[in-house]
Amino acid sequence: MKILVTGSSGLIGSEVVSFFASQGHSIIGVDNNMRADFFGAGGDTRWNQQRLTQSFSNFTHIELDIRDRKAVLQLLETHKPDAIVHTAAQPSHDLAAQRPFDDFDVNAVGTFNLLEACRQFCAESPFVHMSTNKVYGDAPNAIAVTEQETRWEYANSNYANGISEPFTIDQSKHSIFGASKVAADVMVQEYGRYFGMYTACLRGGCLTGPNHSGVQLHGFLSYLIKTNLEQKQYTIFGYKGKQVRDNIHAYDVATFIDAFIQNPRKGEVYNIGGGKNNSISILEAFALVESLSGKKMNYTYTETNREGDHICYYSDLTKMYAHYPDWKLTKNIQVTFEEIIENWHKRLKS
Repeated sequence: MKILVTGSSGLIGSEVVSFFASQGHSIIGVDNNMRADFFGAGGDTRWNQQRLTQSFSNFTHIELDIRDRKAVLQLLETHKPDAIVHTAAQPSHDLAAQRPFDDFDVNAVGTFNLLEACRQFCAESPFVHMSTNKVYGDAPNAIAVTEQETRWEYANSNYANGISEPFTIDQSKHSIFGASKVAADVMVQEYGRYFGMYTACLRGGCLTGPNHSGVQLHGFLSYLIKTNLEQKQYTIFGYKGKQVRDNIHAYDVATFIDAFIQNPRKGEVYNIGGGKNNSISILEAFALVESLSGKKMNYTYTETNREGDHICYYSDLTKMYAHYPDWKLTKNIQVTFEEIIENWHKRLKS
């Protein structure tokens, strides 16, 4: 099988490349290292591109900007992949407000370019889009919460398992980033429903893992752990540091993508995250990384939370398990932390 992966040097993209390349599939990776442009040297992913190129002879890197419509059309016409995994994105709330044209052109227009190229040249190929839970905007903040010692928790029993896919994406503040991802998300759904294509939007919680080039503007756990290991200062933005996120290891995202490609559906949406059992607050993350690294967390606090940020969010995985009962989470929060720490040690020594 020939699989096209956009954002192939990023966290999810590189994990998808590794997963499918290890199975012997032919992988075409599309990336232009725009994270370095967005986030500077800390976001540079060339190291990951080189790792993949050196590790897999069946991986081909193509330097391409998904905003370039002509180039995207030519790419799909030439290669006609059997599946497309679209992970390329501008992923930061804060940066989107500073560079709104770039944000929309990458997230919305880039996704549209790929969808239309897929429709024209390989319409039967499954198209998996990495969306985000930020498509729900700040609507989850309207759910009543209770304050606990180290976290906020849902007070409404209807959300005992987290946020499910029918939750509203309308009439809420998304941030410019969230809005551009809504545009892409809805378009991916529409190509599935209107044209009958096999498409899926994976609305990720905190996607993480050892190959994440985390920076302050994006990459919660990776950046937090790196800050602790380098003994730099971390800034908490509002909510007393008790804001909660569920975390899913990139490997488990890749295995779900595999499950979907093997048994694709049309115009689907899935909230993909670690679920309640793999949720953690910033304060709880501080405690866990300190216990593993032996180093105290150096941090400051500002009362102002990020625009559109969630007080509490974790994914209800009921639909995923119902549609793909053989899929399961394999890496819990403890293992994920340990892997990120081990990888940062390796990178800091190199």
